[in-house]
Amino acid sequence: MASVSRFLEQKLRLRVNRKKSAVDHVSKRKFLGYRLLGGGRIGIAPKSLHRAKDRIRQITRRNRGVKMEVVVRELNEFLSGWITYFRHAECRSHIVRLDEWIRRKLRCYRLKQRKRTKSIADFLQEQGVPEWRSWLLALSGKGWWRMAMTPQASEAMPIEWFDQLGLICAANRYQELRS
Repeated sequence: MASVSRFLEQKLRLRVNRKKSAVDHVSKRKFLGYRLLGGGRIGIAPKSLHRAKDRIRQITRRNRGVKMEVVVRELNEFLSGWITYFRHAECRSHIVRLDEWIRRKLRCYRLKQRKRTKSIADFLQEQGVPEWRSWLLALSGKGWWRMAMTPQASEAMPIEWFDQLGLICAANRYQELRS
């Protein structure tokens, strides 16, 4: 590090930011949110993925009190920009998992909006879940996050339901940009 810094500062007359600079294996460093993988491929840096999840958590906070359409619109704006930026990275599996996680967050958001037992049961029945199964979920003592992963919630809010809301599929968007 010392010899590289000396070369940059004395020979090239560049200033080196010692807080941001480091000498390490290429796979352990990140640059503009990307990281280098084996064979010269690029991927998403873990910190970038964590920041994206934090932003999605802000958008889908259950106590926001805004309509689902507003949440979906904000998610679409964020996701389309984020995926466009990382379109050159080889990260399909990360984006597929992120897509699943987002749908679970939105199921959780929708169930929390319904709030009361009868309201949850009515919503599930409107979506085609049998009455006894919808009451089974509505009366369960599980938290919102756990209820969002139940078969009843997945049956009531399948991927097609999110398509009707206008939520972009991150994996499909990524694939479109890659081809």
